[in-house]
Amino acid sequence: MRLEKITWPKAEQYFKESDMVLLPIGSTECHGRHMPLGTDTLIPNRILELLEEKSNILIAPTIPYGACESLSPFPGTINIGTDVLYLFLTRVVEELYKHGARKILILNGHGGNIKTIERVGLDFEKKGALVVMLNWWLMAWDMNPAWKGGHGGGEETAGIMGVDPSLIDYSELTDEPLKLKDLNENLIATGFRTVKFKGVEVEVLRSTPNVTDNGWIGPDHPKTATQEWGQEMLQTSADYIADFIEEFRKVDLKKAIG
Repeated sequence: MRLEKITWPKAEQYFKESDMVLLPIGSTECHGRHMPLGTDTLIPNRILELLEEKSNILIAPTIPYGACESLSPFPGTINIGTDVLYLFLTRVVEELYKHGARKILILNGHGGNIKTIERVGLDFEKKGALVVMLNWWLMAWDMNPAWKGGHGGGEETAGIMGVDPSLIDYSELTDEPLKLKDLNENLIATGFRTVKFKGVEVEVLRSTPNVTDNGWIGPDHPKTATQEWGQEMLQTSADYIADFIEEFRKVDLKKAIG
């Protein structure tokens, strides 16, 4: 049930009967040369469409922007930063809380949002609410380790194929291997902000264009993605979340958070 599609009397009735709400959040950012800028929003939105077939939980409108500082130099990326995200997310959750939400599930599509969601969740725990963070891509790794992937790699590419294959720019989906920019011959780049030295990973804070020219980090190659993989992954994620919602309904907040 979508909040934006119901009347206020129906919303009032819903909150009399349920204290649960699902809030999706993503980002608008570079995901390699072959992927749409809305990847982190498009995938959660598709999961929600599948979820609606199994659950009547109230779904708030998706927040399409997130904190993506390191990716902001890529054209089209819209970074609202952690401070603005915290203020905005806090206000949205505060409004839902005001209407009666006490079990708030946040379906997150972007790793850069995690710390802010954690902060908001701990804030509202003090008010007697419980915030659940559902990072779909991390959950998918547990559901099937073969799905594990990185930014703009096979996992996310498959996810977008599962949403709409036409959103992929196949002319940019080449066999070219991942090329990250090392600091020197001994400090080897391994991720967004990590380099490996003598077998140990160390964080070096760099903007993403200084790490990779195309915005794909890996380590999974996007060429491995298939539409079938994406469809199975998104359906499995939706099924799991539906089951989780039903179990979460049973949680006694007074016992869970005092």
